[in-house]
Amino acid sequence: MDRGSYISSVKYLTSYSTTKYLQVLSCFCSFIMFAIKEFKHLRIELRAIKLATNNFDDKNYVGKGGFGKVYKGELVHSEVRTMVAIKRLDRAFGQGDTEFWKEIMMLSLYKHENIIPLVGFCDENDEKIIVYEYASNKSLDLYLSNTNLTWIQRLKICVGAARGLEYLHNLKGTQHRILHRDIKSSNILLDENWKAKISDFGLSKLGPANQEYTFLVSHAVGTVGYCDPLYAESGFLTKESDVYSFGVVLFEVLCGRLCMSYKDKHQPLVGLARQSFEQNRLDEIIFDHIKEQINLESLKVFASIAYKCLKRDREERPTMTQIVKELEIALEAQVWFLTSFMFIFLHQ
Repeated sequence: MDRGSYISSVKYLTSYSTTKYLQVLSCFCSFIMFAIKEFKHLRIELRAIKLATNNFDDKNYVGKGGFGKVYKGELVHSEVRTMVAIKRLDRAFGQGDTEFWKEIMMLSLYKHENIIPLVGFCDENDEKIIVYEYASNKSLDLYLSNTNLTWIQRLKICVGAARGLEYLHNLKGTQHRILHRDIKSSNILLDENWKAKISDFGLSKLGPANQEYTFLVSHAVGTVGYCDPLYAESGFLTKESDVYSFGVVLFEVLCGRLCMSYKDKHQPLVGLARQSFEQNRLDEIIFDHIKEQINLESLKVFASIAYKCLKRDREERPTMTQIVKELEIALEAQVWFLTSFMFIFLHQ
């Protein structure tokens, strides 16, 4: 089974096909056997993982990820000592073998500075464990209302996350694209330098780059508040579904709150953001602690692209390439503003 056939198997297994059970089973077995062989060098012994987490001690528990609990630990692997995040999958969360191997495949084949790196995995003694590089500043959702996270830091995080998602949607040198399907602030991790890293590919779907729609006969997956309403209603998944979710994150960053925290007139953030933008009343929902920092041009560009991401008609939503470009313009405007301010201040 060559790599091309392997990729086709992954697509086949994750497409909710109506093919007969025996054909699916045959494809699944081929996929698993190839995956085990292909990623043998990434296998980590359960003994080493237990040592790193002190046998999954609660003191090393850092939170819940997609489909399981996440622990931190210092892992010794290939004679290298590394701080890692260890996701121990729980069958009760709904992730099976297909999703487990799919996430390993995606993270091992497709690498980018704004995607969390895979360290390895363990499939010993009925355990299913994925080991990632540790992001010491945890996830973006924890900092939305943090008064110390400046507007320029927020912009840099958004630019980084957008670049990571752009990479997934436009895999260079391949005939495929990856649709994440669960973009949200808690899945955007932050390393020691506050660089954004997209994480949690358990729900992701690999599809052909030239295929406009991917029909899912099952119910839509994702997180309430972030999931594209058109995808949820129709079952048609497109790259614009990720764009919608990313637009929700952009407004979370601007407003300093989670999308489903009902503190502003008991409205979810999406409806409130749309209404405020359309009525030119964004100042009423912007996070108070960053209002005075924001350059007007930076805000204008940022809010405009965030609003377009939430368009009800998916054809009116921008591509991730366009989003990266606009966010970079917003960042440049803010940097120019701060540089000019400092120049004037120092020469008074």
